[in-house]
Amino acid sequence: MKINEIINYLDEIIVDPKCELNYCKDYELLIAVMLSAQTTDKRVNGVTSILFKKYNSLEALANADVNDIIDIIRSIGTFNKKAHNVIEIAKSLLNNYNGVVPNNRDYLESLPGVGRKTTNVVLSELFNEPCIAVDTHIKRVSYRLGLSKKEDDVLVVEKKLTKTFKNYNARKIHHQLLLFGRYYCKAINPSCNDCKLKNICKKKTN
Repeated sequence: MKINEIINYLDEIIVDPKCELNYCKDYELLIAVMLSAQTTDKRVNGVTSILFKKYNSLEALANADVNDIIDIIRSIGTFNKKAHNVIEIAKSLLNNYNGVVPNNRDYLESLPGVGRKTTNVVLSELFNEPCIAVDTHIKRVSYRLGLSKKEDDVLVVEKKLTKTFKNYNARKIHHQLLLFGRYYCKAINPSCNDCKLKNICKKKTN
């Protein structure tokens, strides 16, 4: 069965998948995922290591000088908008949930810069909710492995993956598919020759 073949191979090459964004507190994850839009986790980790050290509480972030945050996160995409988002998210969490990130999809998706993908990551990572956040890596891998169609948008892909892997650990599968796309089934020069799934892959070539 194709699904078992996929699961077994992912378990073989990505044994202990984890979120590659660094965080110590729940709000740090939320902010880090928001910052990761249109940039890499590595770049985000580089700026959050400075940001969260200088502003080590939600209160500090809520009262931060936006221009200082802009200077800290300048190396990532759309840094001006994201700097304002950091402050607004901190204020909202303090005003509405006493500084705690809630298990509340509607609220999270209402925050500036936080859409469905970011919310899925947060709900999965913090609360182990069965959510699969579809990014460019997962969308690509899903199509190549025949789990979705090329024309499917991210929401359709998410629904298909959630249904396909409903009997498996969604958090683990999410990270495995993401890391598989990031390091193995890459957009350019994927590792097809060594891949045990090439017999079911739509790409077929390097």
